[in-house]
Amino acid sequence: MSPLLVVALVVIAVCAFCWIASLVTKDTSWVDRIWSIVPVIYVWIFAIAAGLSDARLDVMAGLVTLWGARLTFNFARKGGYAGIGGDHEDYRWAVLRARMSPAAFQVFNIFFIVLFQNAVLALIALPAYTAYQHRGTPFGPFDAVLTVLFLLFLTGETVADQQQWNFQAWKRAELAAGRVPSPRFVQSGLWQLSRHPNFFFENAQWWTVFAFGAVAGGSALQWTVAGIVLLLAVFIGSTNFTEAITRSKYPEYAEFQKSTSAVIPWFPRRGTTAVEG
Repeated sequence: MSPLLVVALVVIAVCAFCWIASLVTKDTSWVDRIWSIVPVIYVWIFAIAAGLSDARLDVMAGLVTLWGARLTFNFARKGGYAGIGGDHEDYRWAVLRARMSPAAFQVFNIFFIVLFQNAVLALIALPAYTAYQHRGTPFGPFDAVLTVLFLLFLTGETVADQQQWNFQAWKRAELAAGRVPSPRFVQSGLWQLSRHPNFFFENAQWWTVFAFGAVAGGSALQWTVAGIVLLLAVFIGSTNFTEAITRSKYPEYAEFQKSTSAVIPWFPRRGTTAVEG
């Protein structure tokens, strides 16, 4: 059986599970829970189909596994797998549910949350299919550079998430002590250079995965670029929605938006300082 067909069958099964689970539990965060898991499975399907004998595919599978392990750990420590419904559902879905009729939200659930996002999770892994088609192409200097870049981007996202984790721990301690945290959202470290450094490094890793496929195929003109483009679109929509919610909670966030790059890390604009709550 073609590994591409195997991936397609897994995608169908995962979509069915996420949709049925969301209806049974009334919790639409099931795609969030498998987000860091299924792309790893898809890449390994191609690596195994090649007999684990293609160096490029093996490296791609190993790197994506590191990505998945790190993201799964970060999601788990924030309580992502702790329970179902209520406080365990992504807060953004709760906001949308409150704004939409039940029927409209269920349409959104099946077409965007379940089908579209699962399609994106499969598509971002398909540069491994390109590498599978061109298996046997020697692992060369470009592949070595991409490996280093991926690890650097992985490190950057790890640091960004840890800085956010440390800030939230400090914020909870301040609230527990009866003090008002100031600032009320993270603005230090990598977050001083970007409002979403974790998003930047996340996308950069998947551009690197696409580049592996492009190197294997001998050209950057690969249809699998669709995956990373759609992932970027998801992150843009998610970022805009998240920032709108944050701005409604913290009016001072508008000043932070003026002084700090949205995604790509860059120096704060001149004449600006940390925004206090």
